Amino acid sequence: MSHELSILLITSASIAFLHTLFGPDHYLPFIVMSKARKWSIYKTAWITFFCGLGHVGSSIILGFIGIALGIGISKIEGFEGIRGDIAAWAFIFFGLSYFIFGLWRAKKNKPHSHLHIHSNGNIHKHTHTHQNEHDHVHNKNITPWILFTIFVLGPCEPLIPILMYPAAQNSLWGLILVILIFAVITIATMIIVVILASYGINMLPFGKMEKYTHAIAGAAIFFSGIAIVFLGL
Repeated sequence: MSHELSILLITSASIAFLHTLFGPDHYLPFIVMSKARKWSIYKTAWITFFCGLGHVGSSIILGFIGIALGIGISKIEGFEGIRGDIAAWAFIFFGLSYFIFGLWRAKKNKPHSHLHIHSNGNIHKHTHTHQNEHDHVHNKNITPWILFTIFVLGPCEPLIPILMYPAAQNSLWGLILVILIFAVITIATMIIVVILASYGINMLPFGKMEKYTHAIAGAAIFFSGIAIVFLGL
């Protein structure tokens, strides 16, 4: 392995790690949705993995198309910027919609009491909610697909310039190594942060706030999108 390629791989790994760690949109949606939807750690990790794969894979495909057609890096990055804006606004729309759903669900499931009169004349008060852990199964199943779609739209902006160097050197081996290193570090960082944070959140006593976890999840995703659009995170 040449000295230049070694430096490129170290650079690729470093950028992948920092880009993921300082981009809360890479892990925050999975953390809050895992809590709200009561996903297991196993399910959360797999959803994170596939979304990360779609996130990195879409930019890899775009990079290969650009290399094959000889498209300049500035044009590819311009298109990536458009994709990034679409993904950010999708986060905002999804987060706001889910926040509203969470408030509606919390209000719907507010505990209330009923008087029950038995045939023997005994009367007792029964307090309950209408929450059903098995309701809206279709919504539970579609949520991971919504996240996957948004992450496919979201570009890995730092990857494109890194891909161009080995391509310019006609180094197929270098190109493959850069892709593998960037993809593995990005996805691994996403999964590790999500798992650690999910374990931490699950240990917190939410108490009466438990019914607002859907609204909290929506708000977190909404502000994540806001941060991308207006703060460039």
